[in-house]
Amino acid sequence: MPMTNWMLRGLAFAAAMVVLRLFQGALINAWQMLSGLISLVLLLLFAIGGVVWGVMDGRADAKASPDPDRRQDLAMTWLLAGLVAGALSGAVAWLISLFYKAIYTGGPINELTTFAAFTALIVFLVGIVGVAVGRWLVDRQLAKAPVRHHGLAAEHERAADTDVFSAVRADDSPTGEMQVAQPEAQTAAVATVEREAPTEVIRTDTEADQTKPGDEPKKD
Repeated sequence: MPMTNWMLRGLAFAAAMVVLRLFQGALINAWQMLSGLISLVLLLLFAIGGVVWGVMDGRADAKASPDPDRRQDLAMTWLLAGLVAGALSGAVAWLISLFYKAIYTGGPINELTTFAAFTALIVFLVGIVGVAVGRWLVDRQLAKAPVRHHGLAAEHERAADTDVFSAVRADDSPTGEMQVAQPEAQTAAVATVEREAPTEVIRTDTEADQTKPGDEPKKD
């Protein structure tokens, strides 16, 4: 995991949090009755920025590595980014409060512990949610797309298709054994008919010349 990944995010969200707290102080001083709503809206904008960045990270990671087991550990990236954002924004906000009293801050210990932990948690959660959404969007598109093989896998797939078509054509065409079996069946049928047909008896001249008792002798 390159250091630039989490350091860049940490610095960006630290700067965003400092700007957010400056706006918060100015708006609350102008509309003190709406202090709760102002803080909530500003925090929501901060969270939306984290989710958008997380979605971009998740989509880029999923496109680079379609296999989920080979993807980067973006959870650690966003955790380190949150820790950097929390500690750095708390320290900078406290330094600004020394000469700009409109910003609402606590003591240095409070800023580097409680507020830093809160900022780190927000950055980590919104970043992880965005990463999960981005990966899910890419995985859904990959699931709908047809699987295409390249290189040796494509050649094996074409060879398998050719073998299947050859087998189908071989099954449709008559074989030599079938052609031989048909005359044998016809010969057997003819022999059966000949055996079942009645035998014609041919009388000879000797049998014809024999006379029975009481018959008149045949004259030549």
